[in-house]
Amino acid sequence: MNYEISPQSYLTFEVIEKIIDNHWTISLSNEAVTKINACREYLNRKMEGQKEPIYGVSTGFGSLCNISISKEDLSQLQYNLVVSHSCGTGELVPEMVVKLILLLKINALSYGSSGVQLCTVERLVEMFNKNILPVIYQQGSLGASGDLSPLAHMSLPLLGLGEVYYNGVRTQTSDIVTELGWSPIELQSKEGLALLNGTQFMCAWGVYSVIVAKRLARTADTMAALSLEAFDGRIEPFDPAVHKLRPHKGQVDTAARILEILKDSQIASRKKEHVQDPYSFRCVPQVHGASKDAINYVASVVEIEMNSVTDNPNVIVDEDKIISAGNFHGQPLAISYDFLAIAIAELGSISCQRVNQLLSGKRGLPMFLVAKPGLNSGFMIPQYTSASIVSQSKQLCTPASVDSIESSQGQEDHVSMGANAATKLAKVVLNTERVLAIELFNAAQALEFQRPAKSSPVIEKLVQEYRKQVPFIDHDTVMYTLIDKSINFIREYKCL
Repeated sequence: MNYEISPQSYLTFEVIEKIIDNHWTISLSNEAVTKINACREYLNRKMEGQKEPIYGVSTGFGSLCNISISKEDLSQLQYNLVVSHSCGTGELVPEMVVKLILLLKINALSYGSSGVQLCTVERLVEMFNKNILPVIYQQGSLGASGDLSPLAHMSLPLLGLGEVYYNGVRTQTSDIVTELGWSPIELQSKEGLALLNGTQFMCAWGVYSVIVAKRLARTADTMAALSLEAFDGRIEPFDPAVHKLRPHKGQVDTAARILEILKDSQIASRKKEHVQDPYSFRCVPQVHGASKDAINYVASVVEIEMNSVTDNPNVIVDEDKIISAGNFHGQPLAISYDFLAIAIAELGSISCQRVNQLLSGKRGLPMFLVAKPGLNSGFMIPQYTSASIVSQSKQLCTPASVDSIESSQGQEDHVSMGANAATKLAKVVLNTERVLAIELFNAAQALEFQRPAKSSPVIEKLVQEYRKQVPFIDHDTVMYTLIDKSINFIREYKCL
């Protein structure tokens, strides 16, 4: 399949998932080609008669904006920009996120407001389609003048420089240019700035995190339902009548989904001796629901961003304007990512508390969910692991967006730190996935002590499939491999 990038198309999360998961190719629509060419030609004409300096086109960058550059040096200026800004360090960006960065940059350039050459965008399209993925580092962006450093690393292969993953192997770009038939792109005025300015690094991480977060929100509901059954919990807190009185959408949807998952459960319908359950069970609609509402809000912010032009200056051909402004500033994303990190961390926090309740020796469950506790530690330490991860996530929820460090001699005096918000959000998302997997590990074990009563068909099918990967634990055994299998299970099991 091929997806056509066009100024008239609108990227959605569903479309992006199809492109990435199904390895679709992409191409530029005729309208995108026309707009890219028209903008480049307009800029060329403008430069012929332009006397006043244009930021980033005929001037230096950042605090060097008042230094004019001769026409003879404009191409060198853009080359220098890319190589000098390639200052990333730290962990490598996963290849899948790099591919998202390429897709989002191509989409932004397709609007024809950036002044790039068509051949530049076509080279990025070729890189995407052939899975030639630049090596990009996670640290280096302030999230304000665009994601300068990571996008510089993205751009180096256009010049025949830097490193790429090619056929799954990390290699120097210079080693493969002959095989690919590439000639280095000779950047024209503004092109380097168009490539480096922009929020595509931040945005790609956000796309990834929102997609996984939506899946984890559903998984969290299923894990809560399983734990509720294992704890012999009450079903009344999920009654629609309760949630009509406080109709937050996420809350209402969560209560309805728990009832759907537990439909026809013998355990849920049997008489209970206890009057009410702890909050981690009773308040699942309120807690999970609030997180879902946050996910949906952040998704709306990210969706706008991935369909936006975020470089600088903006070239408005129809109005004969070249405007230096601030669309590269990552504040909308930074604040949203801090919010989403908190929301996803809470799904992990309440999950960890449900696990702790399952280990307490209440409701007919043995302490630590194993025979002969004392001789056996049973499921004591998986909960420690969960608690450790939850604590780390809380630390990662310290907001990045409230921080700002002056840069470029004060010209860039307020920065969003959106890139840091983005990368730590991704860590919280993966942490929560691990915590939910540990809940599955514990709750499936605990459910067996409620036998011979049966849970719902949905839960029984889930446990049956899970048992093909992870056995019931009779006595102490090595646990970490089973936790790894549990993580893989919740990633792959489609009925969660």
